[in-house]
Amino acid sequence: MTSRPKKKVAKSKLIRAAASSSAIETGVPTKIIEAKLNSQSGKFKHLSLASA
Repeated sequence: MTSRPKKKVAKSKLIRAAASSSAIETGVPTKIIEAKLNSQSGKFKHLSLASA
């Protein structure tokens, strides 16, 4: 099997995808979840998203 070249994904698109997925599961509007993910105040603000 041949491997595909890796594509860079913008952090904003990754956050949007996570927010919309969470919104579907929880019923909370996407804008609210996205704002929480974008805010720097929080319990895990010292952590960043993994990059491959």
